[in-house]
Amino acid sequence: MATQILFIRHGETDWNRIKRIQGHIDIPLATSGVEQAERLAERFAREARGGARLDAVYSSDLLRAQQTARPFANALGLSLQLSEGLRERNYGAFQGHDSDEIARRFPDEYAQWQTRDPGFSPPEGESQRVFYHRVLHAIEPIVAAHPNGRIACVAHGGVLDCVYRFANGLPLDAPRNYALLNTSVNVVDYADGRATVASWADVAHLDGRSEDDSFKKAPEAAR
Repeated sequence: MATQILFIRHGETDWNRIKRIQGHIDIPLATSGVEQAERLAERFAREARGGARLDAVYSSDLLRAQQTARPFANALGLSLQLSEGLRERNYGAFQGHDSDEIARRFPDEYAQWQTRDPGFSPPEGESQRVFYHRVLHAIEPIVAAHPNGRIACVAHGGVLDCVYRFANGLPLDAPRNYALLNTSVNVVDYADGRATVASWADVAHLDGRSEDDSFKKAPEAAR
């Protein structure tokens, strides 16, 4: 039995604009992000009137994800179910800084981070490998609870990255060449323990315009 999940990245925050790492810091949506969430809700309401169903809405428990999910959950008359497991990666001491600041404050750790070693953990944070398995384990019971269902999960760029890598069998240290856009709709089908990407990075409700989840590049001299 298949389960279809619409993975949605949260709307834009002020820290997204300046490429400051949020991680587990509970940053709210910017005004632009609130508008994106409203347009997403309008899209889902319109699709529901056309016969498209959603059986449930899940969200990371961080505020920026909840603020993105709640408008369309309310529009569809669905309760919002929160999952701590859908949180963004915990970047520990890197949180609250952009890449330039991390390169200056934590030069050794920054150099390790740039190697893309999946086992590297920022001070007091999660490694990419631990984060990846945390996300997959959080999704498993959601899939199991909705056989043949169609549900939405609002989360973060890092969570979407884990999902895409799992579905496509990509190594954790492989460079990313796919988009992770604010309020994008990313459709993944789960069946027999496997995942298949049906569509990715759909921001039609934003007239095709949305910012990618990326880090600020530090100057070469700081690397």
